[in-house]
Amino acid sequence: MIEDGLHDVPPGKVAMVVTHLEMRAPASFRPAELRDGVTFERIEPDVARYRALFDRVGRDWLWFARRVMPETELAEILTDPRVTFHTLRMAGQDMALLELDFRKEGECELAYFGLAPELIGAGAGRYLMNQAIDLAWREPIARLHVHTCTLDSPQALPFYIRSGFVPYRQQIEVENDPRLTGDLPVDAAPHVPLFRAP
Repeated sequence: MIEDGLHDVPPGKVAMVVTHLEMRAPASFRPAELRDGVTFERIEPDVARYRALFDRVGRDWLWFARRVMPETELAEILTDPRVTFHTLRMAGQDMALLELDFRKEGECELAYFGLAPELIGAGAGRYLMNQAIDLAWREPIARLHVHTCTLDSPQALPFYIRSGFVPYRQQIEVENDPRLTGDLPVDAAPHVPLFRAP
């Protein structure tokens, strides 16, 4: 049990509040169009392609879990037929990550959802979420769920709620700061302060 009040985060660590959200029935779509030159595609990623996309989308938000995951473990996820991957392509490059995980029967986890900086603010997020909801609920599921944290874009949590997800749980997560372990460059996520050990 966590005592009320402030708690020190040790040097070298990063702390976040994680909010879990769920959708128990398909939400209504909010209209969105892609701008010219952007296409929605399902991809069959290899490890190198996936990690490049993961970095492009997540570096500013300290996404690191898949960067540090052993290659064999990541390859096992990427090749599992119950996990699907989609992107928005622009100028020949992957610019968004939509990962749907159906490995738990009756459920779908929106495991990763994000845009490269070039597409933020252009309506692409709404379009991608419409695709996520449609694809997830084509399957025989009773629940679509996602989580976000306070290291993510401040727009993420309200966006999920507007999209029809309902918050149901919060947790505090403390991890090694990936910029200090060498898993991300020290200039990643400049909005998150670095606390080095003295």
